[in-house]
Amino acid sequence: MNIINKRRALLQAAGVLAACPAWAHDDGQPHSHAISAATGDVLTIVGPWEMTGLDPSRAGYMFSRMEVVETLLDVDDEGRLQPALARRWEVSGDGLQWRFELASDRRFHDGSAVTPASVLACLQRAQARPGVLKLAQITAMRLDGAQLLVQLARPFSPLPYLFTHSSTQILAPSAFGPDGNVRSIIGSGRFAMAKLSLPQQFDVDRFAAHPDNAGSGPARRIEKARYISVSRAETRTLLVQSGQADMAFSLDPPSIRALQHSARAQLINTMLPRTTFIKLNAGHPWLADVRVRQAISLCIEREGIARALLRDPDLGATQLFPPSMRLWHDPALPSLRTDLAAARTLLDAAGWKIAADGIRRNAAGERFELSLTTFVDRPELPLIATALQEEMRQVGIAVRVVIGNSSDIPAGHRSGALQLALAARNFGNLPDPVATLLQDFGPAGGDWGAMGWDDRQVSSTLAGLADGRIDAAAQGTARAQVAAVLQQQLPVIPVVWYRQTCAVSRRINGASLDAFERSYRISQLQWT
Repeated sequence: MNIINKRRALLQAAGVLAACPAWAHDDGQPHSHAISAATGDVLTIVGPWEMTGLDPSRAGYMFSRMEVVETLLDVDDEGRLQPALARRWEVSGDGLQWRFELASDRRFHDGSAVTPASVLACLQRAQARPGVLKLAQITAMRLDGAQLLVQLARPFSPLPYLFTHSSTQILAPSAFGPDGNVRSIIGSGRFAMAKLSLPQQFDVDRFAAHPDNAGSGPARRIEKARYISVSRAETRTLLVQSGQADMAFSLDPPSIRALQHSARAQLINTMLPRTTFIKLNAGHPWLADVRVRQAISLCIEREGIARALLRDPDLGATQLFPPSMRLWHDPALPSLRTDLAAARTLLDAAGWKIAADGIRRNAAGERFELSLTTFVDRPELPLIATALQEEMRQVGIAVRVVIGNSSDIPAGHRSGALQLALAARNFGNLPDPVATLLQDFGPAGGDWGAMGWDDRQVSSTLAGLADGRIDAAAQGTARAQVAAVLQQQLPVIPVVWYRQTCAVSRRINGASLDAFERSYRISQLQWT
């Protein structure tokens, strides 16, 4: 039995792997009455993500991926801004006022016009809630005819990228109830909501009134599509193999191997701007010592984990930012390495001595034991967590792996109870990562970034990149300085980078992956 199957068996025996969905048998096979074989007129997509609510801040990203809703702006594969509900945009010379010229020919799926007033109402609602718009100090948003004016207290160059985020999507006035809460998903995208069954499934139909859908289009284009949340990677694989799904996302290494020579599906992949790392509570008395954080980093066999668990040794993280983040990845930065002897020396110097049971204790007799929290939404995370558990044991740190929900990590951050967490952070959540990095490594840290750690140089540099104080010629040096401090201080410890692999049915053509995970690009697909 290889290392993947051994760890999978252990995780299953411990009840770690998620239970089958309500519509699946105990063996992971779907009930025949719940998912029928994929038919010629409905594209079926499966992934692990549930729709946890209708508000854009909750599951808006899923409705964006299925092209139901739109935002002011979009981005291309290189992260360059593209028009969407805004045709053009410009900023004043002092950087304090942005103007967005809104499209005048767009309609919501209920037939009503996308008006400047409806756009403004959605953005003001988003501004009033926790979310990315809080990153910019917006003092006012108002209309000037068909233009949206956004006034800032201080310059913030990534502002247009905030308006690409799913939490700022534009919904029709009829989507909201009298209490202001979202009661239905009525967007203006290429596809309209046909049926929604929270939290697992929704169906969409192509929206004829969208400008990109004008005319009959290719005879074999996709007219109907369905998304189904399927928690287990094994089940998603079975659905593709049996012809019951056309696209399956977030596959684990065994699933990828099982599909490599499939007659029904092919695999496509792309490197994402995402890194799996250990988030540490640097405010914890044991983890506040940088020597301890460095020792944990030195005991990690990154290439081994990438080779054994991901079957891709190139994914071993040599630094926080992967090569897909072209402006932030620094090839000159000394790589993270594995050195157990150096890790043990650092722990000795920090006052942690090996006891008879092989686990370290400090002068107060406290046993060096920590909890590592992770979740199953990304199937590789529990497997990586068990590998890290063993690697830290080798240097005298006892780790208890806790498998829960992804929400446990931000909740633990806010309560202060979190010790260690294993998570996959998408630095392309906003195509300009400066805004995300400000969230993660600013003075207060972030739910998915630093905890109990602050560095004035990093905070100041990120702020300077955001407000334009650092000119274009110096920005490369500034980004390299941030990367170097994060590499030395390790408020988060990189483990592996991420390659998105998707299984695609051979009955469809034109599939491609969005590195920013904004869209499944179903409007570009055609039946073979």
